[in-house]
Amino acid sequence: MNPETPVDTPVDTPVETPAETPVDEEAVRLHRARVWGAAERRLWHTSVDGTVGSRLRELAAWAEAAGHADAMPDTYGNGLVEELERRVAEELGLPAAVFFPTGTMAQQVALRCWAGRTGSPVVALHPLAHPEVHEGGAFGVVSRLRTVHPTGAPRLPTAEEVRDHPEPFGTLMLELPLRDAGFVLPSWEELTEVVEAARERDAVVHFDGARLWETTTHFGRGLPEITGLADSVYVSFYKSLSGLSGAALAGPEDVMEEARVWRHRYGGMVFQQYPAALSALRGLDVELPRLPSYVAHARVVAAAIREAFAEAGTGWSRVHPETPHTHQFQVWLPYDPETLTAAAFAQTEDTGAAFFRRWFPPAAGGPPGVAMTEVTVTEPGLEWTAKDVKEAVRDFLARVEG
Repeated sequence: MNPETPVDTPVDTPVETPAETPVDEEAVRLHRARVWGAAERRLWHTSVDGTVGSRLRELAAWAEAAGHADAMPDTYGNGLVEELERRVAEELGLPAAVFFPTGTMAQQVALRCWAGRTGSPVVALHPLAHPEVHEGGAFGVVSRLRTVHPTGAPRLPTAEEVRDHPEPFGTLMLELPLRDAGFVLPSWEELTEVVEAARERDAVVHFDGARLWETTTHFGRGLPEITGLADSVYVSFYKSLSGLSGAALAGPEDVMEEARVWRHRYGGMVFQQYPAALSALRGLDVELPRLPSYVAHARVVAAAIREAFAEAGTGWSRVHPETPHTHQFQVWLPYDPETLTAAAFAQTEDTGAAFFRRWFPPAAGGPPGVAMTEVTVTEPGLEWTAKDVKEAVRDFLARVEG
């Protein structure tokens, strides 16, 4: 008899083992978010860091200091929401702006308005653009729009690709920066040429500017000069400006008036939105002026990560773009994402420093055996020196390989 077999179990009877307890993925995600959010050192704050109480206290303290504490709550978009709309139009140098609860709604409304004016429901955009990847086909399902792709390369389309696209389209939509390709931007000359190519085809130009706020460093131009190339622009308040939620659509006054009509039809006429409006105003006052410093330091961080990988002899690895176009960039390593995420989490638990966070497998069609994470640099990351970054990378790699 096998000595490991219990004496009261017949040798021909399988031994039952306890069923594995299923992993509660949501509980794991929340636990990691709490640990990363409470880290003593980090490269960036995320919109979900902290607790409800801490976020509300911070917003209330800012509202008091900025003179908004005695303002009346808005009702269906007046008061603070109107103030935010005026401020956005001023920052972007455009005639008018309309507040929306989400960017998904704002862009569908913009493109519906332009489809009515151009007579074409066809939108030319990149296949990695947010509406194509992250919105469940909303353009077609909800708004009856059809999309075409001037290019499939992991960059914005060139003027030649726009000019020579075989199908007609009424609107060219450019995501600046193109997040899923690595937060990449064209050069200023390339952007102006692409816009001109669209004009040659009598197409309207719309900027998906969820992260447009931080493009000024790369382009070497102020926001009004950048937005002046487009017929309409969408901007987000929580991606770069640390707002709670919300977005704005900006452009000609007549188009924005129609956008208000469609906003109501789409269910975006929310009764009260003053917390989101306040946090957006805070972002314009506090975060917007800091973005150039974040972009500059992201380049320091990216260079230090590359050097640390080279010194460690990790083999294939990539920081993309090598010189970040904004304060965000991608990092790629030849390991499975679960291993890298576990190492990043263990590093934060043990050291109190959040450097890398979650890692992800490549998108469909990407090479197997590699994983990617996105790195952002905001205010807390400014205190990280190149030496600090290299030490953090070495510690992280030791945990991966250990």
